[in-house]
Amino acid sequence: MTRPPRTLVLPPRLTASARTLRAAALRRGLRIVEATASAVPEGLDGPGWAGWPEGAGPDASSGGARNAEAAGNTAGEAPSVHLHAGPSFADVVAPALGIALLEAPADWLARLPRALTRREILALPIGEAYRLRRPAFVKSPNDKGVPALVYADGSRLPGPDAVDPETVVLVSDVMTFADEYRLHLLDGTVHAAGQYAESGRLRLGPAGGDALAFGREVLAAAGETLPSAIVVDVGRDDTGRWAVIEANAAWASGCYSADPDRALDTVLRAAGPATGLSPHDRGFVR
Repeated sequence: MTRPPRTLVLPPRLTASARTLRAAALRRGLRIVEATASAVPEGLDGPGWAGWPEGAGPDASSGGARNAEAAGNTAGEAPSVHLHAGPSFADVVAPALGIALLEAPADWLARLPRALTRREILALPIGEAYRLRRPAFVKSPNDKGVPALVYADGSRLPGPDAVDPETVVLVSDVMTFADEYRLHLLDGTVHAAGQYAESGRLRLGPAGGDALAFGREVLAAAGETLPSAIVVDVGRDDTGRWAVIEANAAWASGCYSADPDRALDTVLRAAGPATGLSPHDRGFVR
């Protein structure tokens, strides 16, 4: 009896971070399936999908023992397929592969205690945000539908011809950070971490003890409101105050300077077989 190797599905045009995670996955023995630019519109069975192991792919999620046996797994265990990609690609591919995408609730940041955010944050329909008459940082909670920018007022937001007025956005007071860190959280711990910005510009480096300590503080206060695998960005302002910047889906997040092997752990949990979800994580599926 052999256990089928896990498969990591990647999109076209890999970022530097995705290439780093691909290398970590290969070292671990995962199979890699990379799509070409035409793969999504042509369908999962088209020629743009190269590298599916026998018994894996779009039929494996429903093929049962037949597909498992084809992959050499006589116990009937279906191959485990995971994904690392942006939301638009993942939303098309994940359902066909039986992958559950974990993410934070859309209003998670807005519901955090002020002591963890250091600013007012509201989750509201963009139709209401059009009434803003002050500068605010506005973004989509879990994708790039509304660009994350400081808008002079609500009239500068994408209009109803571009975005459904009922689309929820996060509206935040403007806050600047001296340095920013990405925390890869897994099973209630800071599993990997690294710095990604300084004074608003890219700067890669290790995460210091203060960043890790603040991450543990966030988990203690709000860990139960997050899935078991997630990315949370935190930062420190010029006065030394720590704050949560945002939460991001681990399957769509770059690893920056974090240990790629440990960052991969969060990706595999955050985008894996729906059949393997824990009761806790079922409430956080995209």
